Amino acid sequence: MKLSGRDAPGYFARPEAHRTGLLIYGPDGMRVALKRQEVIAALIGPQGEEEMRLARIPASDLRKDPALLTDAVKAQGFFPGPRVAFVEDATETLAKTILDALADWAEGDAQIIVTASQLKATSKLRKAFESHPNAYAAAIYDEPPSRAEIEAALAKAGLRTIGPEAMTDLTALSRDLDPGDFRQTIEKLALYKLSDDSPVTSDDIVACAPTSTEADLDDVLNIVAESRSGEIGPVMKKLKAQGVQPVGLCIGATRHFRTLYAAASDPGGAAQGIARMRPPIFGPRRDRMLRQAQNWGAPRLEQALTLLTDTDLQLRSAGQHAPAMALVERTLIRLAMMAGR
Repeated sequence: MKLSGRDAPGYFARPEAHRTGLLIYGPDGMRVALKRQEVIAALIGPQGEEEMRLARIPASDLRKDPALLTDAVKAQGFFPGPRVAFVEDATETLAKTILDALADWAEGDAQIIVTASQLKATSKLRKAFESHPNAYAAAIYDEPPSRAEIEAALAKAGLRTIGPEAMTDLTALSRDLDPGDFRQTIEKLALYKLSDDSPVTSDDIVACAPTSTEADLDDVLNIVAESRSGEIGPVMKKLKAQGVQPVGLCIGATRHFRTLYAAASDPGGAAQGIARMRPPIFGPRRDRMLRQAQNWGAPRLEQALTLLTDTDLQLRSAGQHAPAMALVERTLIRLAMMAGR
């Protein structure tokens, strides 16, 4: 039977122990692995692996010895409770072995959990689970978690009081991070709020979110947008020492000012313009960019974008002889002075 995208999260959290098996497949190995971990943990409990109620069978081992799966399914454990025979990274070459184990399954046997990468609709493995009357097949797509999934992850981590702005920020963060990093961020947030019953705030999320690799670039762009021209030189030296390229710096500045321009020129005002941004901007960065957009205004931001476009063309020109980083630094100083007028 097929598990729909709507029903799958609920089933992963509360799987049925009497089922024959479950196939979880999809193009993103990390997302598939996280769902597999969740469903197995829910089936056998926190002590299941220690009580030897979980048999892990890598696909490479099963190819060498097809009897491994049937043996694991039929084996009797020393401890009471549901058992799982888990086949990792299965491919079509293992379809017959897994189908035979499904056909031979009986009440009281270990549940067969199989993970695989993307499977075509014609896949024998996928068809077997989708057409089985007592097994499920669930496709995991490369898309960010839903609000319900985020709330479930927070509750599991013990975080039950989340401010509305903090939830908006977490939703934005879930779209920027891969699933593993997002889960680690929630775990870090739970430790950060340990013994603190106050609602989770945007500042808490900023404190726990992974540090951006573009933090120094963000620093210089904020310096420019906030008219702190005297601070540009030292930061530029640091960026140059780190190997930041002039063209990349110009592109980053153009992206930043284009965002400010989109916000400032929004018919509903800069605040509404910032709220419309995709991917969303969250936390203190959102407030900071809102202030910048309001201070600059659409006409001056349009002039700034023209200046940045001219600089980008100069950098890419075959006849350009001036040092590229010096050219970008001069443009940034001009922008900072423009902001202060």
